[in-house]
Formats: sequence, structure tokens, C-alpha cells
Amino acid sequence: MRWIRTILAEIFGLFVDDGAFAITILLWLIIAGVALPRLGISPAAKAIILFAGLAGILMESALRRARK
Repeated sequence: MRWIRTILAEIFGLFVDDGAFAITILLWLIIAGVALPRLGISPAAKAIILFAGLAGILMESALRRARK
């Protein structure tokens, strides 16, 4: 049964290299999906906020990886 766990871990690793990075992106998308429609701002502003959050997450992940 250990070989099944190894195979599943390898398949997961093909799609997700950094688990914290993936979870942070998912959390940001959920927060943005819930909060942004309630703010009453233009779609362009919503797009900018969504992009800024994702760019910030990417920069933080890159800096964290560079420190290692």
C-alpha cells in the first residue's frame, strides 16, 4: 500500500510544487470572490485588486524560495 501513496504523492507533485503557494492562491481567490463583488467598485478595479494580490503572493513565494 505504500507504493500507492508514493504514486499519488508524485502525481500531486506534478501539479503542485509548493503547497503553501497553492493554498495561498486558493485562499486569495476565495476571499476576492466573496469580498470584491460586495465592494461596489468597477470591474476594472476588481481586476487590478485580484492581479495585485496574485502578484504579491508570487513575489512572496519567489523571495521565500530565493532565501533557501
